Amino acid sequence: MIVAGVDAGSRAIKIVLYDTAAGAVAGRASCDQGVRQEDIAARALDGLLADLGLARGDVARVVATGYGRAALAFADSAVTEITCHARGVRAVAPEARTAVDIGGQDSKVIWLDAGGAVRDFVMNDRCAAGTGRFLEVVASRLDAGVADLGAMAAESAQPVPISSTCVVFAETEIVGLLASAADPRDIAAGVQKSIASRVASMVGRRAVEPVVLTGGVALVPGMAAALAAALGCPVALAPDPQYTGALGAALLAAEARA
Repeated sequence: MIVAGVDAGSRAIKIVLYDTAAGAVAGRASCDQGVRQEDIAARALDGLLADLGLARGDVARVVATGYGRAALAFADSAVTEITCHARGVRAVAPEARTAVDIGGQDSKVIWLDAGGAVRDFVMNDRCAAGTGRFLEVVASRLDAGVADLGAMAAESAQPVPISSTCVVFAETEIVGLLASAADPRDIAAGVQKSIASRVASMVGRRAVEPVVLTGGVALVPGMAAALAAALGCPVALAPDPQYTGALGAALLAAEARA
């Protein structure tokens, strides 16, 4: 039996197909988010199925999650991203007790019990300063790609402190730093440290190890290390971290059909 999890995030749509008979992921795909979310997600799902020689009728159940989950009318059910991320983390890191997800427009911290169930969570969806959007703004100002920021930060001799707690003000601050001939590599390192610090403030003194990092921002080299430094404890990187929510949705779809 094939089931699907669709994570309609604020910046990207991620899809995971799960084969319940094999007990493994059958395929996955991602694409940029847009205005017509349902159409984009449906095309991405159909394209992934076609690549595997499958059709929509071969999918027993679809669970949607993420920012745009309510817009996906083709899904059989919608589940919150907290629940789906927790389920996905439990699958890839059963020992995890704290899951940190840094997405395009929000960040969340999820505390898990020994069985992987959600014990508590906090979410920041009102400010982009601790999210991937911040990195996009910085990359644009530094004339670089988001994927390049990690390598730039790694070459920094002295990270520049970014004091602004708002993306708009931080962008102005970065413009000023560039005008004063600050090294772009030091700015990149400062921004990475700033994001880690903001996320660490969400965790507070409640970082229960092991800590696992998920979300698209986790793909930026050095982000896990920056967060570990801010938290004062090791941070493991989830496998294929951008797909954790979609994987959790697919597993919940499988369990609903069991």
